[in-house]
Amino acid sequence: MARLEGRFEITPKVLSQAPIEELIECIRPAGLYRVKAPRIKQVSTIILDRFGGDLDPVLKRKPTEARSILMELPGVGYKTADILLAFVAGHPTVPVDTHVMRVSKRLGIVRRNAGYEEIRTALERLIPAERRVRMHLSLIRFGREICKAPTPLCPKCVVNRSCPSTTTRRRTGAPII
Repeated sequence: MARLEGRFEITPKVLSQAPIEELIECIRPAGLYRVKAPRIKQVSTIILDRFGGDLDPVLKRKPTEARSILMELPGVGYKTADILLAFVAGHPTVPVDTHVMRVSKRLGIVRRNAGYEEIRTALERLIPAERRVRMHLSLIRFGREICKAPTPLCPKCVVNRSCPSTTTRRRTGAPII
C-alpha cells in the first residue's frame, strides 16, 4: 500500500486512469499483481460510475446491507468487504483472514470445517463490539507469531494448557506446566 500511495493519489478517478504496468510495479510485493492491478482499475471505474467516486454512503448503511453492496464489486468477497466495514466505516465486525480462521479452529471456537460467516459470527458473539477490531489484529499477530501454519509454537503459547489442538499435549500426552 505504501508503494501505491507513494506513486498515486488513492482515489477512484486516479486509479481508474493509472497505467496497468505502473500499478503492477507498485503492488508486485503483495503477490497476484497481474490479477490485482486490472481489478484495481476495474473497481475504481465502477466506483466512479455507480457511486460517483464515493463509497461513504454505502459504508454508512447497516453492515449487512453495506457488505452485500460491496460484494457486488468484482473481486470483493467477505473479507475485503469486512475490512472496509471495520477499518474505514468503523463497524464492529471481525474480518476473517487465514490467521483468524486457523486460530479460531485450533482453539475450538468453531468447527474444523467452519466457513467464513460461521467464524465471523462466532467471534462477534464472543467479543464485545468495542474490542473487535483490536481482537482481529491480535488474532492475526498470534496466528503469525505463535499459532503458525503448519507448525505452531505450542510450547511458547499462553493458552497451551487449554487449547484442544496443542501439538505439545498430543506429543507428550499431558499439558505443559
